[in-house]
Amino acid sequence: MASNKKYWKSVEELDTNSVVETLQQSEFVEEIPVGDFLGDKETLEDSSTTRRDFLKYVGFSTAAASLAACEGPVIKSIPYVVQPEQIRPGVADYYATTIANGFDFASVLVKTREGRPIKIEPNKMAGSNGGTSARVQASVLSLYDNKRLKQPVANNEFVFWADFDKSVTEKLNSVKASGKEIVLLTQTFASPSTTRLIAEFKEKYGNVRHVVYDAISESTALDAFQEKYGERGLADYNLENADVIVSVGADFLGDWQGGGYEGAYAKGREPKQGKMSRHVQFEANMSLSGANADTRVPATPSQQKVALAKLYGYITGASVGGKLPTNIEAAVKKTAAELKKAGSRAVVLTGIQDKGAQAVVLAINEALSSKAFNTATPVKLRQGNDAAMNQLVADVKSGKVDALIMAGVNPVYTLANGEAFGDALKKVDLTVSFTEREDETSAYVKYLGAAPHYLESWGDVEFKKGHYSLTQPTIKPLFDTRQFQDSLLKWMGSSESYYTYIKSTWSTGFLGGSSWNKALHDGVLVAPVVAVEAQEGDVVASEEAPVSNVSAAVAALAKATSKGLELTLYSKTGMGDGQMANNPWLQEFPDPLTRATWDNYLTMSQADADKLGLSLAQSTFFTEARHDANGGLNGTYANVTVNGVTVKVPVMVQPGQATGSVGMAFGYGRKLGLKAEMQTGVSAYKLYASANTVQDVTIEVAEGIHEFACLQLHNTLMGRGDIVKDTTLEIFNTKDAKKWNPQPMVSKDHVMIPTTDPGADLWTSFDRSIGHHFNLSIDLNSCTGCGACVIACHAENNVPVVGKSEVRRSRDMH
Repeated sequence: MASNKKYWKSVEELDTNSVVETLQQSEFVEEIPVGDFLGDKETLEDSSTTRRDFLKYVGFSTAAASLAACEGPVIKSIPYVVQPEQIRPGVADYYATTIANGFDFASVLVKTREGRPIKIEPNKMAGSNGGTSARVQASVLSLYDNKRLKQPVANNEFVFWADFDKSVTEKLNSVKASGKEIVLLTQTFASPSTTRLIAEFKEKYGNVRHVVYDAISESTALDAFQEKYGERGLADYNLENADVIVSVGADFLGDWQGGGYEGAYAKGREPKQGKMSRHVQFEANMSLSGANADTRVPATPSQQKVALAKLYGYITGASVGGKLPTNIEAAVKKTAAELKKAGSRAVVLTGIQDKGAQAVVLAINEALSSKAFNTATPVKLRQGNDAAMNQLVADVKSGKVDALIMAGVNPVYTLANGEAFGDALKKVDLTVSFTEREDETSAYVKYLGAAPHYLESWGDVEFKKGHYSLTQPTIKPLFDTRQFQDSLLKWMGSSESYYTYIKSTWSTGFLGGSSWNKALHDGVLVAPVVAVEAQEGDVVASEEAPVSNVSAAVAALAKATSKGLELTLYSKTGMGDGQMANNPWLQEFPDPLTRATWDNYLTMSQADADKLGLSLAQSTFFTEARHDANGGLNGTYANVTVNGVTVKVPVMVQPGQATGSVGMAFGYGRKLGLKAEMQTGVSAYKLYASANTVQDVTIEVAEGIHEFACLQLHNTLMGRGDIVKDTTLEIFNTKDAKKWNPQPMVSKDHVMIPTTDPGADLWTSFDRSIGHHFNLSIDLNSCTGCGACVIACHAENNVPVVGKSEVRRSRDMH
């Protein structure tokens, strides 16, 4: 029984459009030139394209992996299921480990065959961050990236580690003797052993400053939490415990505050005893969270601030001013009533980059006594400090820093004033950067430490207070690389390895009655949370919340206004902060919302596009349709200016974008250390002034037409309207399933009976010798659209990427 509902994938499908009608009936929009890419079937040497060989196409190499796999990890690792006495061909082994690259954190299992990591899986034993994202799934491919740095570099020349250490140690001792300052600038490690090691490094060299830097900052939330609770961390949320979830500008199903919330959210979306959680989203950009919400309210960033202030007022009874459009005001009032009714089963989240806004949300959740809100086990996945970073930038520019050692950061790319910072680095006597591959910062430093991939490394992570995870190598290092922590030990004059250092940290710290081998086998450990005594200089929370500060914050939020168009910068589901930009699986990964690949762009509402003259129909550079005959999407260009900095960006008209706002993704526009095919898009970090994701912006029409590689019109339903089954919660609770999920029927004795009837003979009723034999269904209540399954399928089945031009021709294989 076919559904009478009409589903549409593109606004073009709402109107009569010859291109769309053609695409709906054609699986392949152009004849596929099989001979061009298969070449001679006997030798395959006459191919005119490299599509047939994915690894060759992207320039990755497995030769080093083949050699390394024969030897296994450097130090004995413990398989997740069984410890093998020897490598057994064709039999997979699984190792528990952790990815912790400063942006993505997850406890995972690594599937290896013949000693080579080939697939990432979730670690179901992990109490937190045990799931995988598209980027975590794709990280296994980055191990085999031939663009990785293969050995240390000193003054633009490859050197041995012994010579590297000798030069760096001499300079460190010289700086120490002069009484000048040494600065360690690192990613968020969230590592107990690294924290201890850096403290010992400070004791060794004296005047050492440690600055933690996150490319995409959560510093305002960290500052608010620290001021209120006395510990630098982020509130922990268990969305399974919430019946009403309200988000104001927080894409919590994306990368908000380190991510990891989608699993608990999905559990609450499963109807149980006739109930499921309700989700309300206030946001400017269309996000994964907004797409999953029951009620989505488009609101500009300034309107979100006012809405948050009014939510606080309606919930606490405080008098709050501020003006909102009628529809948003009504939505806020209704949402506040739902929150109050749900009480402790409600929770409020916000992604507004404002310390006051973050403090207000903490106060709201306390007022609700939210069971989904936990401050006893703060999240440690973001620890960057904007104030400390700003001070460091100023000190480097003024020549106050004599030694700067960086690990896991690329500030020349990720700072809004990155190139100026790079020029200032030339004034620093000793500059060292530990990195997996050459990057934008590499061009400005004297020493490059070749860092290993996490699948070749040892490490530990504290996801949230008391929740620990271990990183262990799953393969011998492919190149002559060394971890930042091992180098610190060397420069301190220690002969100890980082592996033994981690082991001693755990044994004397929180291992307790658990054994090291069991912790390594499981990959995770939950230890009792012990209250930490405040140290001199720490910010200590008072027994009562600073009501006056919250009241002042609410008043400030209520006065928020817009000076014109507002730009919201965000991280894409596939590309994240950009450190995996050389990964072709992620470049070709279709964005879950726009379905575009190999690009970032300026998302804009149709109303604003028309107003600014950025619609294709208004363009003086193009007179054809929005889509080419093969379904290829076209768009205009705009000059986007923030604080005097202008970038030229293609425009993507995005249904759901709040009028008066635009969006742009981080992670693109990189050049150094990337294959030519991966050098795509425009850097949004240039517009990331003061580490604020919201900026006042000026937009003007720029010349040219951009060709997107977008899948939005690919693989349409082609008349199969009943492929999607949906209903409302009310009907789900009150009607028989047959009403909203009709069962297939077969004929028996000229009477139609269900296929589930014992008398139904499917084998004679249907010819199953032809046609598809898929047996797959997806629970769209639980699916958040994260795309992890897309990359997982790519890895599991060794599917090739085809490149931007082929995706545009509807030949995508993701």
